[in-house]
Amino acid sequence: MNMEIERKFLIKSLPDNLESYSCDTLIQAYISTEPVIRVRQKNEDYILTLKSAGLLAREEIEMPLTEESFKHLLSKKDGISIKKKRYKIPDTPYLIELDVFEGDYNGFCMAEVEFPDIDSANAYNAPAWFGPEVTMDSRFHNSSLSKRNPAEVQEFLELIQKM
Repeated sequence: MNMEIERKFLIKSLPDNLESYSCDTLIQAYISTEPVIRVRQKNEDYILTLKSAGLLAREEIEMPLTEESFKHLLSKKDGISIKKKRYKIPDTPYLIELDVFEGDYNGFCMAEVEFPDIDSANAYNAPAWFGPEVTMDSRFHNSSLSKRNPAEVQEFLELIQKM
């Protein structure tokens, strides 16, 4: 089990040379959102994740799955699958994980930065290309994103345009 301490930001503009950064292709779905039980395909790996409640900091447990187990659990998902490309952008001493969503949330972008402790998280100065911080807004948790129907997704994307 590990403690996940991260801040989340909307994106004003994508960084230059985005394709020069390493990238993972992710598909994830939620079996439950309270508690959070997620299945994820990350490239060729399959992972089951359990997360505790929380916004800035929460407990997280990850376990490997077989492709067969992933597909079985995926069939039991609650809501829509989240599809995205995750770019890993160094921001020494941290790593920015920039998610560029596809599928239902096509065009939506959000960045997450993980920290070793709360003090480091609070002291972090975001790059200029970041937009508003949404760490404390649970609407931006992927588990919340998975619960919207297509009309609600469209309303959400229009709301973000105004932020």
